[in-house]
Amino acid sequence: MTEESTAVTHPFLDLAPLSAAHFASVEDRVARLLDTRQDVVIMQGEALLPLEGAIRATAGPGTVALNVITGPYGQTFGDWLRDCGATVHDLAVPFHTAVTAQDVRDAFAEHPEIDFVSLVHAEAATGNTNPVAEIGAVVREQGALFYLDAVASVGAEPVLPDAWGVDLCVIGAQKAMGGPAGVSAVSVSERAWARMAANPRAPRRSYLSLLDWKERWVDAGRKALLHAPAQLEMLALEACVERIETEGLETVMARHASAAAATRAGASALGGGLEPYVHRAAEAAPVATTLRTPPGVVASELVARALASDPTLPLAAGGGALAKEMIRVNHYGADATPRAVRASLAALGAALTDAGRPTDLNACRLAAEPAWR
Repeated sequence: MTEESTAVTHPFLDLAPLSAAHFASVEDRVARLLDTRQDVVIMQGEALLPLEGAIRATAGPGTVALNVITGPYGQTFGDWLRDCGATVHDLAVPFHTAVTAQDVRDAFAEHPEIDFVSLVHAEAATGNTNPVAEIGAVVREQGALFYLDAVASVGAEPVLPDAWGVDLCVIGAQKAMGGPAGVSAVSVSERAWARMAANPRAPRRSYLSLLDWKERWVDAGRKALLHAPAQLEMLALEACVERIETEGLETVMARHASAAAATRAGASALGGGLEPYVHRAAEAAPVATTLRTPPGVVASELVARALASDPTLPLAAGGGALAKEMIRVNHYGADATPRAVRASLAALGAALTDAGRPTDLNACRLAAEPAWR
């Protein structure tokens, strides 16, 4: 028997090399998704790669940064900025709310030397979303560089780097886009490229380096890739964008908005002491809904009880200290559907009842259904 006759092919393993032209075409489709004319660079890793790379490329000892904290990622960005030597002014608001444009304007009034603003659009970990368009207008007035984490928001709500004046906009495929965690992208304005080029501490000849992509890929006409691309992740990202194009971005965003509205209304009517964690619906992210458990009910234990009936439900407890009081319903991507929301609320209702907290599942259903219509 020959070696060829015993070989077993596999669609995930026996892939043809991904060409530079194919790679560039995926970047172009991501740019259209963001409605941007900025350079879009796809990074071969989870979104933390471009998130950190963009900060280290543009921040240094002379940088004065306003770092907005509405959840755990904002805290991480502040750590990176300080590690770069930047002077950092944190603008922190309670996790159950959102920052406002006036908050940002007041921070500039107090520290007019600010030249860099970092912000998370939607914090899936805490369930809030921030008014980027209004904040972007304030940042533009001051001439500061605007860095945005849109990893959770892209596909669930509008993400418009050009219209909002965002200089560095990082997205990932793993949430509302419904794809893998191993690939991400960043749109980069000309101002941001210039800031990187002038920064002697910007990573160069490094996996974190955006300048390497600029000089060896973008400026070279996107003819030769820096290294072998992650084929599976690139094909999955392309499939995500194609699926959104086919369904229609507005339809995809509407589906996420309906899932959030249904979850919020259903949880409020369910009883058992469960209530929305983010106080105002206008400040609640469409990508995920966070819920506060009643006193005496530990969120992580309630989630474990709910998942015992169906481990595939998009339920999770909050991270760290929030594991005691916060539940996340991660209704994004393939789970932004009536079935996923209904099943999640039903499981939480059953878990609350088991914990001695009476619930009304019928009232929950009646409250949630109008969101889908």
